[in-house]
Amino acid sequence: MATQADRGTVELTVRAAESALLQRIILPRPADPATVRALYLDEGTATTLRSAAPTAERPGTVDTEADDFVLHLATSGGRHAEVLSRTRVRIPEGTETSFAAYFNAFPASYWRRWSVLDAVHLRLRLSGAGRVDVYRSTARGVPVHVHGEVVAGETAVDVPVSLRPFEDGGWVWFDLSSETEPLELVDGGWYADRPAPGRAAVTVGMPTFNRPSDCVDTLRALGEDPLVRDVLTAVVIPDQGTSKVREQEGYDEAAALLGDRLRIIDQPNLGGSGGYSRIMFEALEHTDCEHILFMDDDVVLEPDSVLRALAFARFARSPMLVGGQMLSLQARSHLHVMGEVVDRTTFFWQLAPNTVDDHDFAVDSLRETLWMHRRTDVDYNAWWMCLIPRVVAEQVGQPLPLFIKWDDCEYGLRAGAHGFPTATVPGVAIWHMSFVEKDDSSDWQAYFHARNRLVVAALHGPDDPKAMLLDSLKRTLRHLFLLEYSAIALHQMAMRDFLSGPKALFGALPTALAEVRATRARYPDGAVHPSARDLPEPPVGALAAQLWPQPPLGRVAQVKALAGALRHQLRPADPAAWERPQRNVPAEHGTWFLLSRLDGATVSTSDGTGVTYRKRDRRQFWELLRVSLSLHQQVLRSWPSLRRRYRDGMGELISREAWDEQVFRRFAPPS
Repeated sequence: MATQADRGTVELTVRAAESALLQRIILPRPADPATVRALYLDEGTATTLRSAAPTAERPGTVDTEADDFVLHLATSGGRHAEVLSRTRVRIPEGTETSFAAYFNAFPASYWRRWSVLDAVHLRLRLSGAGRVDVYRSTARGVPVHVHGEVVAGETAVDVPVSLRPFEDGGWVWFDLSSETEPLELVDGGWYADRPAPGRAAVTVGMPTFNRPSDCVDTLRALGEDPLVRDVLTAVVIPDQGTSKVREQEGYDEAAALLGDRLRIIDQPNLGGSGGYSRIMFEALEHTDCEHILFMDDDVVLEPDSVLRALAFARFARSPMLVGGQMLSLQARSHLHVMGEVVDRTTFFWQLAPNTVDDHDFAVDSLRETLWMHRRTDVDYNAWWMCLIPRVVAEQVGQPLPLFIKWDDCEYGLRAGAHGFPTATVPGVAIWHMSFVEKDDSSDWQAYFHARNRLVVAALHGPDDPKAMLLDSLKRTLRHLFLLEYSAIALHQMAMRDFLSGPKALFGALPTALAEVRATRARYPDGAVHPSARDLPEPPVGALAAQLWPQPPLGRVAQVKALAGALRHQLRPADPAAWERPQRNVPAEHGTWFLLSRLDGATVSTSDGTGVTYRKRDRRQFWELLRVSLSLHQQVLRSWPSLRRRYRDGMGELISREAWDEQVFRRFAPPS
């Protein structure tokens, strides 16, 4: 329903004032790499209207609700839209651009499931001549035409869209097309039909450890956007490193944007959980905020995500956690995961059902990715970005003192048990370092993975831990075959600490990391060398003598490979391989079925910055395996009593008063 500028712009402004903005139409920043554009605009394909019946030449054509139109995806000729600002874009004459992209399509099924809204409005201000077409998708990814109109001159468009068809999935988007002259989108957004409940008042918090440059960049992003700045009650930065944020170039300018809302708190390295708990403590004790937003320090922020998460939380049917998704910092058009759940049998996190990880929007657009049109439900959201209502924090309590790993997962499970669900919402996101380029399951973090998995399982996991412990033993054997003896030593340290009970968790926050690093340093694979070239070269012909083996496929092949790997562990290692590696192995080929056959090899780290020199030791292999089996048996026997101890001790571990007394005051740096 288009109106002319003298009437329509006034009407649109009045309606916007009477309702709430849910999601702005936004464009990439000038400094963004080219691939980021695919997250904002779909210029590779366009959903177009044709007044003709489906044909064999157009197998993707789908009937619309109108009798005389059909839809199809057509190649639209590549990049052509002219981005003029973060909210303004020009469509040149004779071209078409779709906004069916990650940041600009509206995730209607999530709003249908969790919000009080029954409909939303697409509101656009346009200049020039052309056409606007609005589409929705079904949960199967089938496009359906909702509304279309021809526009000319200065035009305001307001299209109501019912949320009723989105029970299981589906998005809404719009396309702009021009003919004889350009069409310009001045600004636009998706709106509610009413004002938002409650207050827009959020405390943003980022614990940081020696990442002052990243932290300053995020502070600047928060402060430069006036809409974001207006909703900030406070920005809390627990600075836990030696390279201080206040000393970073550009800090003064970023701090000036935020004024007295910015609070830097120096404290020892208490890990992510110690930092996030400090943020929650400060927000509850010293601000009147309605929501608390946790973010990592090593992220690139899309500022509009703050507003979107806040809008989603305010319109939620009941208080809930609102999670942002993670885009890859290395490959900026890649989505890490749609959401995550916890397998209640093995008690390990995994992708949400029917989803795929590492999706590249520059290769497959939203409309071409049919599985993404189903709504994805989750158990928790990682704390690279997660919004927690104040009422949830007050009732559920503080994070557990776990240092790192599993603290975010545990909080989501605990909140869910209290009746506060979590939604991971598409279009709410940050860019973060991909986990593909981290060795955190085998480096110093292996200790926290193992210990905290057991702690969280004792609190929220199965009555019978056999499946979880069997999975743990499989992982133990895999690490041993990979010659990662330090990881198993850390797992054993973790199991002993778990067996000792919950009382030591607070005291371990500032000390555990040093103990972990000391334990890891006792093993050859615990040291990272700058390059394989700094070590002796493998024997001549080593590469030609043994190609990279293929994974064993099928039960018979896997049993055969496992038997061969175990047989090799019975033989004494070749001492020469401890001085001169038999092979230099790239990270992608560092598999158990290769390394279990070798006595010494360098293996590149996942991020490509160094190598570990792994050395097989028959005595260590069998001794580590024996101790691991014994510890698993102890956990199994003690499981009922351990569960009681951890559940009985949980009240203190999540108490605001206990955190203040046993951590914040006790480990406060000297003034």
